[in-house]
Amino acid sequence: MSKNVAIYCLALLCLFQNHAQRLDADFPLDKNSIDRSYLKQLRKTINANELKNITSLVVLKEGKLLAEEYYGNTERYSLHDTRSLTKSFTSTLLGIAIAEGHIQSVDQTLDEFYELEAYDNYSEEKANVTLKNLLMMDSGFDGFDFVPSSLGNEENMYPTNDWVKFALDLPMKQFSENELRWQYFTAGVVVLGDILDKTVPGGLEAFAREKLFNPLGISTVKWQYTPSGVVNTAGSCQLSSLDYAKYGQLYSSGGIWNEQSILPTDWIEESFQKYYELPDDLAYGYLFWNKSYQHDGVEYESFAASGNGGNKVFVFAEHDLVIVITSTAYNQPYMHRQSDTVLTEYILPAIF
Repeated sequence: MSKNVAIYCLALLCLFQNHAQRLDADFPLDKNSIDRSYLKQLRKTINANELKNITSLVVLKEGKLLAEEYYGNTERYSLHDTRSLTKSFTSTLLGIAIAEGHIQSVDQTLDEFYELEAYDNYSEEKANVTLKNLLMMDSGFDGFDFVPSSLGNEENMYPTNDWVKFALDLPMKQFSENELRWQYFTAGVVVLGDILDKTVPGGLEAFAREKLFNPLGISTVKWQYTPSGVVNTAGSCQLSSLDYAKYGQLYSSGGIWNEQSILPTDWIEESFQKYYELPDDLAYGYLFWNKSYQHDGVEYESFAASGNGGNKVFVFAEHDLVIVITSTAYNQPYMHRQSDTVLTEYILPAIF
């Protein structure tokens, strides 16, 4: 080995060691506050393929790292495609933009940002759709991702060359008297991202880096982009598992990171409201899911950023507990149920 190559290898090793030390410094280790026998059993179950495609687990309690586990071919620096988990980032960035005055409030309407008469199916109802409606998934557009035949289903959006136009061209849906107005509408979150990109200084990608990722010490971010070149706020922003944990801890700590206020506490409180009660004991806030879990006769309420495949960042704010589960069980009927199993049969019993 030449002297130059040896120096390069040594420098590279130091870089990785420094990065590892930085991550460890963000989360002091506390391996004594979790029963590791549950983690060993979880690994056995995953290795036996009884739980499928789980790729990582991170557990934080009171800002301390209780568990950091990787499965299959993943490791600490792997980036995870967590799909719609990114939608929660959109909620975060909107809260920051409002706090800084770039957007007035969640009550602003679409006609304040777009010349809607230039789009198909114009109506006064469409013009009066608010940012809050898009956050809560009750905008009234004829778009429901859970219904394949829906005009605004996300699968109809992806082949088009302008996702915002796709969304704004849609007609409004006529709801029956007892029909739930909540409809999971990915295209609506794309519109939120476009509004943010137009209104925050420097565009949304730079804004996210400056106001969210850099303050959290997150340096490696892999965005997906819309055909218009805007970061896709509806899905597939990839981070490492520990960086997703930082994001969860930001919410668990009331918007504070390293004594710096990044996100207003009142925005977190608004985001964690249960605006809609949904089937399967779920509720919905501002692009966050809500669900309570039972263990040993105690109910533990969580809010979660969630994505296809069973990807989760759970925030149990009352217990200052953050749990990250990454998984590649995309489009599998068991994907979210499996993540609940990891939580209820292994992690909660290991801690409480």
